[in-house]
Amino acid sequence: MKAIVVVDNKWGIGKHGGLLFRLPADMQFFRRTTLGATIVVGANTYRSFPHGALPDRTNIVLDDSGASYPDALCASDLQQLWQILRQTSGEVYVAGGASVYKQLLPQCSEALVTKVDADGGADVFFTDLDEQPDWRLAEQSAPLSDNGYTIRFCRYVNVGLASNEGHMQKK
Repeated sequence: MKAIVVVDNKWGIGKHGGLLFRLPADMQFFRRTTLGATIVVGANTYRSFPHGALPDRTNIVLDDSGASYPDALCASDLQQLWQILRQTSGEVYVAGGASVYKQLLPQCSEALVTKVDADGGADVFFTDLDEQPDWRLAEQSAPLSDNGYTIRFCRYVNVGLASNEGHMQKK
């Protein structure tokens, strides 16, 4: 399982229930990376998708409200999520929001982080992986311009995951 996220320079990910930035290059990266894979999102993130479930992916919504989501599977808790994931194949990406990242980040082997060199005025934040002892920056792209912002594509690895054998992980 991997996390995929866009953060500002304070590790912010959202503001007033929406994205901080419109980044076409990052959206292409997200699309290319997650096509054919499984994505796990929370209810608010799912509702933010303009046309419902993202096409050509298995969409799983982690939500305990009992709501249903067109063209998506729903898991009411982590136990049910693990049961659903056992029936899927291929990569699994945790794609937001903040509460879903918080619950699942310890089970992620990697985090694909698009860093935006700007303060987006966020009111919701991702864990600062640079400050986490179990996470290491493995790769970082050269800076590039995307819709007026400077971004870098980064890959972090969870070096502490091997010591957490008790956690279920989907590879």
